[in-house]
Amino acid sequence: MNISDRIQGLRKIKGISQEELADRIGVSRQAVSKWESEQSTPDIDKIIIMSEYFDVTTDYILKGMEAPQQLENKNFITSQILYIASTAFLIIGLLCAFSSWYAEQSAEGIWGSMIIQVVGAAAYFTGKLISQSKASYIINLLNIIIALFMPISLIISFIFKRGAAPYPTDITSGFVLAAVYIVIMAISVFVIKKRRNCHNFRC
Repeated sequence: MNISDRIQGLRKIKGISQEELADRIGVSRQAVSKWESEQSTPDIDKIIIMSEYFDVTTDYILKGMEAPQQLENKNFITSQILYIASTAFLIIGLLCAFSSWYAEQSAEGIWGSMIIQVVGAAAYFTGKLISQSKASYIINLLNIIIALFMPISLIISFIFKRGAAPYPTDITSGFVLAAVYIVIMAISVFVIKKRRNCHNFRC
C-alpha cells in the first residue's frame, strides 16, 4: 500500500468525498484526485493537516507506519474480542457435550465437545499474548467455572461408576459436584481478586 492508497483508504473510512476532503485541507478536488491516482503527492503541510484531520501520524500517511498507541488500541480491541469468544466457545462446547450425551451417551461426542473448549482456551491465551490488556473479572470467572465443569463431572462420574457423563446423572453425584463446585468458585473468586489487586498495586 502506497501513499495514494492510504489517503484514499482514510477518506473512505471517514466516509467523505474527494471534494469534501479538498475543502477540509484547502486544495482543489482535482488535487485530491491526483494524489489518489498517484499523479502527484501532497506537500508536507497538507500531509500534516490530513494527519490531524484523520487522527493518524504523518508517518502513517507517508510510510504506512502506525504509532505504538494506535497499534495497542487495535490489539486491545482484538484481545477483548478473543476473550469474549473464548467464553462463547467454552459454553458451546459444554452445551454440545450435554446434548450429545443426552442423545447418544457416546464418549466420542464428549471428546468433540472438549476440542471446542480447547479452541476457546486457545482464543483466551492468544488474547493475552497480543495485548497487555487483561480480561474482565467476569470473563475470567466464567471461563474457570465453565472450563472445569466437564472435567470435574467426568471425574466424579468415574468415581461413582456412572459412566463418562459430562453432568450428574443421580442425586449423589449431583450433591458431590455441587459441593466441589462451591469450593472451586470460592477459591476462584479469591485468587482472581487477589491477582487483580496485586496488579493494581504492583505487589
